[in-house]
Amino acid sequence: MQKLLLLGDEAIAQAALDAGMSGMYAYPGTPSTEIMEYVQASPGAASGNVRREWSSNEKTAMEAALGMSYAGKRAMVAMKHVGLNVAADAFINSAVTGVNGGLVVVAADDPSMHSSQNEQDSRFYGRFAMVPVLEPRNQQEAYDMIFDAFDLSEKYRLPVLIRITTRLAHSRAAVQRREARAQNSSSLPADPRQFVLLPAIARKQYRALTGLYEKLRTDPVLSGYNRLTKGSNTKAGIITCGIAYNYLLENLRLHNDGHPVLSLAAYPVNSDLVAELVGSCDRVLVLEEGYPLIEEQLRGLLDRDVKVAGRLDGTVPRDGELNPSIVASSLGMQGSAGKEVPAIVRQRPPSFCKGCGHADVFAALAEVMKGFGPGRVFSDIGCYTLGALPPYNMVNSCVDMGASVTMAVGAADAGLFPAVAFIGDSTFTHSGMTGLLDAVIKDSPITVIISDNSTTGMTGGQQSQATGRIESICLGLGVNPDHLRVIVPLRKNNEENMAVMAEELNHHGLSVILAMRECIQTASRNKKAAAAEKNQAE
Repeated sequence: MQKLLLLGDEAIAQAALDAGMSGMYAYPGTPSTEIMEYVQASPGAASGNVRREWSSNEKTAMEAALGMSYAGKRAMVAMKHVGLNVAADAFINSAVTGVNGGLVVVAADDPSMHSSQNEQDSRFYGRFAMVPVLEPRNQQEAYDMIFDAFDLSEKYRLPVLIRITTRLAHSRAAVQRREARAQNSSSLPADPRQFVLLPAIARKQYRALTGLYEKLRTDPVLSGYNRLTKGSNTKAGIITCGIAYNYLLENLRLHNDGHPVLSLAAYPVNSDLVAELVGSCDRVLVLEEGYPLIEEQLRGLLDRDVKVAGRLDGTVPRDGELNPSIVASSLGMQGSAGKEVPAIVRQRPPSFCKGCGHADVFAALAEVMKGFGPGRVFSDIGCYTLGALPPYNMVNSCVDMGASVTMAVGAADAGLFPAVAFIGDSTFTHSGMTGLLDAVIKDSPITVIISDNSTTGMTGGQQSQATGRIESICLGLGVNPDHLRVIVPLRKNNEENMAVMAEELNHHGLSVILAMRECIQTASRNKKAAAAEKNQAE
């Protein structure tokens, strides 16, 4: 079969297509975005009529994938780690309903928070839901695991969680493809009440789930991904999880001290395998990307007189992603820190693109807010969060998708006036609409500024569900038309825009300002594409 040079995200996407996937569901979120983009650009997906439109948020994506599974087809849903919080209601309950067609959930974690609010570890969600979790060590394994994940899903009638991290998602390697299989035929669940979680049904299915989860520990496919390499050095054994195995190998190639190594890539883990390693060593070092999941289990569950080292005792830093130097240090080896980075290439703070509409909105807002004092602007997840940095210094909160509106509502309830919510168009349709509905019903004295650049800009310019609909959505939610204002954020309109903002900020009730101008990046790309199409036609 064909060999391809693929990102980890792309390997997962190609594997899903080769494994007979019929539907791909996602909301853009780094480092998972490229999974959907690869499927959307795939000629094979187009010819196979694979459904691959962006969803409004991760919850709707998860539910749509579950619906496709209900109809007997194979489906995959992808999101970043914090997106799994949004999808959690459907995800947790999907383990209780079970599945019909294979259902694979990919969560891309972001240790070191390269583009995220936290470092949460999605393996905990898998354990919480009691579903199989696979954590690939490399791109080839990520590809192969998708086939096994779909098969496991249909064997046990459970969703399967694939946990990857930024380094794997965004690095390339050669990947050997397998022979593709056909998509499933449509078929309804054999049990017509399987997906009806009334308490009497849910209690029975949950009880079955708890028993099934214990059986997963000895499943040959899952166990086959967990490999114990014995060694002569009984002073210290090493447990690695997922991609951390590569950092260990890089050091052991230089300093192989005969440590026994247990490399984990599938959960739940067979405790006999762990006990075999632990029983032969005086000390165990745990190397896992993210939270100390395995380390905590070793400390709390194994009744053995063995010292466990890892993130909890400071042998490995408690936060941030691993690297070969950290692993070397934890093993007492001489690590290679590399040369000092020249000052000219050191990290510099990000900034708005030149000509960005968000910047023009903040420029006007900053002038107007001078008359009210600081601490009044609640923002959200998007490019516009850069308004927290100089020269604007305007943003006072950025917590989670949609929180700008509801935090402004709460602050207004506490007596803060004026309170401003600043949110983008894609984030608004992701999680801001329900908050705006609360504000409408209470007629909260807040001003909601929706900076509409007609795209999901922060993740590269994907389709925004709000494009062409945002004004009608606001009206449909009940916003008073007299206080639904539209501005065009351009420098030449600055005085006019400031006047609109000042008027609405002084309104003791709900007002919404739509700042509408296409993203400068997508506008440029669309212009080039149109010119290329015109030249081709001529």
